[in-house]
Amino acid sequence: MTDLAADAFLLGGRLALRQPGRGHRVGTDTMLLAGCLTDVGPLVVDAGAGVGAVGLCVAVRAPDARIALVERQPDLADLARENCARNGMADRVTVAACDLLSPASRRAAGLANGSASAVLTNPPYYDAGAVRASPHGGRATAHVLAEGGLGAWMRACLALLAPGGRFAMIHLPSALPQILDACVGRLGAVRATPVHARAGDEAGRLIITGRKGSRAPFSLAPPLVVHGEDGRFTPLAEAIHRGEALLARE
Repeated sequence: MTDLAADAFLLGGRLALRQPGRGHRVGTDTMLLAGCLTDVGPLVVDAGAGVGAVGLCVAVRAPDARIALVERQPDLADLARENCARNGMADRVTVAACDLLSPASRRAAGLANGSASAVLTNPPYYDAGAVRASPHGGRATAHVLAEGGLGAWMRACLALLAPGGRFAMIHLPSALPQILDACVGRLGAVRATPVHARAGDEAGRLIITGRKGSRAPFSLAPPLVVHGEDGRFTPLAEAIHRGEALLARE
């Protein structure tokens, strides 16, 4: 891949990433997802990892955890490997270049069902046919789900999760009915945190967390407001971006 942007520096400069100059880019969604679980356990899967931003952010704050970055696009998987190496984490952060939605592909990449203590995912936000896909292939793949939609994506993520393991996802509020449907019989203690760009705006994102096999009911968390009236990050959002605070209310 030759069309690379300048490095992205995350967590107050503790993490440096290479990413494509076009297509899906690392941003606030990445940082909120990376900071939404207090306990990730020994094996974390970043499903649909792109260049590895979420998984590598988790690796910085959980130095004893192993991280698997699942990415099917070969060019992004290569960048993820480069990012692991340049941040000195290649010994415990690995890249599984496979199709998340294919059990056979996952197994071939060494990802066994029921093996992950936590799965975090920032999936494409739209089902195929629901929106006009971007002419840029990387952006289209990042934004549009393959056949089976969000339900298939979540079922694949939850298949990798061990009983009692933690799941976290960031998505659109409009997807909540699909999300809850995919959780039935699989995920409990589901908690939805609305994310608002500014106070008074409608929520633009939902952060969903839950525990596999739990029987605890659904709950709605207080909202997270990202920007103040001056356009700057709120204190909590700034602290999450710098890796100095977590969003979780567990």
